[in-house]
Amino acid sequence: MNKGTLALLIHGGTENWSPQRWKQRFDEVCGDRRVLQLPDAGFDPADVHYAAVWKPRPGELAGFPNLRVIFNLGAGVDALMADPGVPKVPLVRVAVGDLTGRMSEYVVLHVLMHHRQELYLRASQREKRWAPKFQWPASAVSVGIMGLGTLGVNAAHALRHLGFRVSGWSRNPKEIDGIKCFHGSAQLDAFLGQTDILVCLLPLTPDTRDILNRGSFAKLNRNSPMGAPVLINAGRGGLQNEADILACLDDGTLGAASLDVFVQEPLPGASPFWSHPKVVLTPHNAADTDPDEISKYVARQIERFEAGGGLENVVDPARGY
Repeated sequence: MNKGTLALLIHGGTENWSPQRWKQRFDEVCGDRRVLQLPDAGFDPADVHYAAVWKPRPGELAGFPNLRVIFNLGAGVDALMADPGVPKVPLVRVAVGDLTGRMSEYVVLHVLMHHRQELYLRASQREKRWAPKFQWPASAVSVGIMGLGTLGVNAAHALRHLGFRVSGWSRNPKEIDGIKCFHGSAQLDAFLGQTDILVCLLPLTPDTRDILNRGSFAKLNRNSPMGAPVLINAGRGGLQNEADILACLDDGTLGAASLDVFVQEPLPGASPFWSHPKVVLTPHNAADTDPDEISKYVARQIERFEAGGGLENVVDPARGY
């Protein structure tokens, strides 16, 4: 029996999202299954049963009448959920150990950066100024993580191991050993009120869009040993109100921010985030996807699905993640 063709639709523009690199890895792990790197004029769209995608253009998936599963090569699926032309087939999101570990590395790095006063110390170095300040212990700092999925839970455990007081907030109730958990809109203010460093790893849904706004920042703990609360967003750009972030940094509502995602990407050169002295900026690479691990993950899922098994990490359309 002929195996269903896998089509790759990748629009990235960065080295890690080189379509050729992904095509090579999928060819290696898919055996005798045909793998197409689109656009490709030499195929019948009816032969395509699977699509592995990153930032497909609106309507681009609508031309495959026999599509059975869509695999999103990154963690965020909000763009696909917003496209009315996406076929009504299972949408599978990435959830592999490599991605999870990379996100925890990013979160720990940036929490430590603000906790250990790196912005001040690097400014002191540039100015050749030997003026160390008092350094509080990790146990004096409360880190609050918004989003207690696989990524959030792993990061929470890593931070707790370092001695930070860690709490988490999610839409639905969670119980995580050693982590104080809050849930729902009724408990959001209590969560924010005891948080010194706010880490956002939420998916982007209609309910979470612009959740990082002045109203939320003003509710963060005002008695932080750092002097003012800190924001770290490695979720999605649509979660943040960027005008509010800039204004809150300028008036002291926020003391600093680490931002990996933005409403418009690549970030325009005229954006004030590039040169703001209280901002640590990264180019949406907190948990950059590894083609080796992800291609194996997709190939395993397809083989299991064709053998009658279930798919893992299927997105719930009602929740949006």
